[in-house]
Amino acid sequence: MNGSRMIGIAGLAAAVMSATACASLGVASGGPQPVFAAASGLPQQGASQDYRIGPLDKLNITVFQVKDLTLEEVQVDGSGRVFLPLIGSVVAAGKTTQELSTEIADRLRGQFLQSPQVAVWVAEAISQKVTVDGSVVEPGVYAMSGPTTLLQAVAMAKGPDLKYANLGRVAVFRTINGQRNVAVFDLKAIRAGKASDPVILGNDIVVVEGSQLKGTLREVLGALPVLAIFRPY
Repeated sequence: MNGSRMIGIAGLAAAVMSATACASLGVASGGPQPVFAAASGLPQQGASQDYRIGPLDKLNITVFQVKDLTLEEVQVDGSGRVFLPLIGSVVAAGKTTQELSTEIADRLRGQFLQSPQVAVWVAEAISQKVTVDGSVVEPGVYAMSGPTTLLQAVAMAKGPDLKYANLGRVAVFRTINGQRNVAVFDLKAIRAGKASDPVILGNDIVVVEGSQLKGTLREVLGALPVLAIFRPY
């Protein structure tokens, strides 16, 4: 264990007892309290709700009213695990922030805290990458620095090539349970706020349709309906 994160048993026990006492009394006095979810974890809003944590990502983990259990920029190891005080090793890779916060809360509940409230944020995404291709200014493979939406992914490639791009047809290819899937989105509608901006996951391939696309890829994109639902391809 990293020496900087070692916690004395007595100090930690006191902190846990203090938090439990505060929970029993309801709300701690003195100023507004942050809004946390129930013990099952804090629902995340926006893109972070669907972002899947990967190896080497850095996380912020907050346990409400237990400062000694709160960690800043704890890094997921190469095997996809994080080490937390009291509960030890927890698998983080492959989970959303909400799923991880739920698991941490469940493992703390009862034995250590009566009603733990846990929040997890992605401080830095290191493992996740997205390929952006087609009618964009700079096609390539880009690292995602945290939860990323379709608009943000296209922006990473310096935006669409306005001379050729068909913003009404942007495909996202994704592997789900070993099966290749695709969904097609209307980027114009998303920009106008008429459609939701979908979350992009690690290893997704984003292709902006355009007149310069040739061969099979253009035929495939042209045949797909604009339907923001992933289906086998």
